[in-house]
Amino acid sequence: MKKILLLIVACALCTMASAKSSPLRLLYWNVQNGMWDGQTDDYKRFTDWVSQQNPDVCVWCEAQKLYKTNTADSERETEEECISRWERLAQRYGHKYVYLSAHRDNYPQLITSKYPIEMEKKLVGNADTIVAHGASWSKLKFNGRTINIVTLHTWPQGYGYGIPKDQKSREASAAKHEGDIFRSIEMKYICQETILQHKNAKKELWMMMGDFNSISYLDKDVYNFEANDTRYLTHNYILSGTPYKDVVKEFHPKTFFTSTGGEKRIDFVYATPALLKMVKDANIITDTYTKPVRNLQNISNFWHPSDHRPIIVNFEIK
Repeated sequence: MKKILLLIVACALCTMASAKSSPLRLLYWNVQNGMWDGQTDDYKRFTDWVSQQNPDVCVWCEAQKLYKTNTADSERETEEECISRWERLAQRYGHKYVYLSAHRDNYPQLITSKYPIEMEKKLVGNADTIVAHGASWSKLKFNGRTINIVTLHTWPQGYGYGIPKDQKSREASAAKHEGDIFRSIEMKYICQETILQHKNAKKELWMMMGDFNSISYLDKDVYNFEANDTRYLTHNYILSGTPYKDVVKEFHPKTFFTSTGGEKRIDFVYATPALLKMVKDANIITDTYTKPVRNLQNISNFWHPSDHRPIIVNFEIK
């Protein structure tokens, strides 16, 4: 009888322990010009694929539509049209909530979620610092915890922001690595306005993700650049100046995965040590749908379904 009672107590304790943690699945992806490729079938392949992944939270980079179906002809959505379209798409994969980031141009990030999210701050910069594609800081209440979500998309060019359009000026700016320098300034501003406002952030649950348009020194064996190369500036700042850890690299320290149609990893998910302990796995996904294929007909700078690959991170939130 005593053994039976002990067994019942043990089972009850196990049940209580398991009830204290809940799975959370994050899907991040730069979907290229509002999922340009998806216009041909009203985004069915895209939303079918997302449904199969069953994410709880999605972060879509470049969420706004910019071009007509299968062309490079301009067709820009308003913010209202963008949100309305994503509300319709999100319903297909079971997400009720849609949030659009701040942005100076037409390359915002957009969050969809099964759970309500509070938008804490929208970031486009100030008189001294520009955040070219905008960023946002949101809060998700999940399993009794607050999860801070920072999304971003940094400046993509080799030349600096605001450089005149003539080729000579832009080449001169790129030669001085002004694009790399500008990205690092964007990153400092974003971190100072978000995670660095919390003194104990490393003990809190923070994640930061996006298209950083820059490479990391943690992948130095792939790129073979000097340690002081300006292309590493943005991620060097994150790794040395904030509590964030590179989630994919933490799980695959000896393996390189490209996040683009080429051979670069410029899309990242970062997490604080407290949240990293709750990560079960993290992967850049390349499958029959997500593998980028260049459009070789008349729009060679576009890819199908995107010029980037998605990242999926599974958490067990305690």
